[in-house]
Amino acid sequence: MGALHAAIDRYAAGLAPAVAATVAAGRDQVPALADRLAAHGIELDGGPEEILAALDRLPVLAKDDVLARQQADPPFGGMLSATADVRRVFQSPGPLYEPQLAGPDPWRWEPSLRAAGFGAEDLVLNCFGYHLSPAGAMFEEAALALGARVLPGGIGNQDLQAQAIADLGVTAYTGLPSYLKAIHDRFVELGLPPARWRLTKALVTAEPLPESLRDLLREWVPTVLMAYGTAEAGLIGFETEPGAGLVPAAGLHVSVCDLDTGAPLVEGEGQVVVTLLRPDYPLVRFGTGDLSAWRLGPDGDLRLAGVLGRVGAAVKVRGMFLHPRQAAAVLTGVPDIEGWRFVIDRVDHRDELSCEVVVAPGAASDSVLATVADRIRSGLRFACSVAAVGGLPADASPIEDRRDWN
Repeated sequence: MGALHAAIDRYAAGLAPAVAATVAAGRDQVPALADRLAAHGIELDGGPEEILAALDRLPVLAKDDVLARQQADPPFGGMLSATADVRRVFQSPGPLYEPQLAGPDPWRWEPSLRAAGFGAEDLVLNCFGYHLSPAGAMFEEAALALGARVLPGGIGNQDLQAQAIADLGVTAYTGLPSYLKAIHDRFVELGLPPARWRLTKALVTAEPLPESLRDLLREWVPTVLMAYGTAEAGLIGFETEPGAGLVPAAGLHVSVCDLDTGAPLVEGEGQVVVTLLRPDYPLVRFGTGDLSAWRLGPDGDLRLAGVLGRVGAAVKVRGMFLHPRQAAAVLTGVPDIEGWRFVIDRVDHRDELSCEVVVAPGAASDSVLATVADRIRSGLRFACSVAAVGGLPADASPIEDRRDWN
C-alpha cells in the first residue's frame, strides 16, 4: 500500500465513529436525510467503518439538489432539525439559504486563523462581505472566538479602510488576496506613512493565490496563508505553511470523489465531497462543486492540493459564484438585446468582469446598456462593465474565462 493510500485510510478510520454517530443521530432529527438514506437502501448497520463504506454508495448531494429541496420545502428543504438553534439566515446566489447555527465559531474557521498567527492581541480587518452572504460573519465569528477585535471592513470604501489601517493599528487581515493588494496600493496612493502600515499576517481565501501574488503580498505582510471552505460547510482545509497543501479541517469528513461515480479517490482530481459532523444540520456527502486532489504534506500527513477548478459551468469571480443559468435568468427579457456573454480577465492580480451585449438595430444603445448593468448589479450582485459589440461567435459560451493563474 502506498503512503498516500495509507494516509487516506488513517484519516477515514479516525473519523468513522464520528461520521457514523452523526448520521445516525441526524437520521432521527432531519426528515430529508432519513428519506435520502431510505431511498438508497442505506441501513447504517455494522461498525463505524462499515457505515462509512456504506455511505460512500450514497449519491453526492449537489448544490442544485439543495436548491431544489429548499424551493419545494422552504426555507431549508427539511435538511435542518426542528430543534436547531438558528441565529442568522444568509442568502447565496441561487438563491440558496444558509443557517448560522448557535455556538461560538459555528463555521470552525478559528484553526485557520491560529495557523496564520492570529491571536487575542490582533485587530483584524475583515474584508469579506457582510450583505446577505455569510462570509463576513464567518470570519468575524472566528476572530472573536480567538479573542481578537474586528474591524468590519466588508468590500469597498478602500480609502476609509486604508485610513483605518493607519489610524487604528490594524495587524491582521481576512479577505481576498487580490483585495489585500488593492488596499495596500490605496494606502500608498493616499500617501499614508509607511510606518503606520502594521499588518503582519493575513488569511486569504475564495480565489486562487498564485505564488507570484503571494510573493508580492509578503513584501509588506510577512505571513500570508490560504484556507478553503464553503458557505454551507464552513472551513474545509487550511495551510499551516505556504504551498504545503491544505490540512483537512476538524468538524467534517472530507473526500475527493470521482465525478462520474461519486466513489472516493486515492489519486487524481475529483470533486471535494464533505459530511458535516452536526446532527442538527448533517450535510452528508455534500458536493462542493470544487475540484481537488489528495497529496502528502511535508510531515507525511494528508493534505488537499487546493482548489484546482470547478465542476460544471459555474465560475468564481472576486470570491462569488457566477453561474450561466443565473445570468440567463437575470438577462432574459431585457428589451432590445440580441445576445450577450460575460468575459472574465485577470489584470494586475485582480478579476475584471465585463458583459458584451449585442444591441438590436435601431435601439438606444446607452439605455439598453444601462438596463443590463442595473440587472447585473441587482440580480447577480456584481459590479460589471457593459459594452456593446457588433456580434458574438456562433459557439460563444455564456461565460468566457480568460484568466491565467500562472
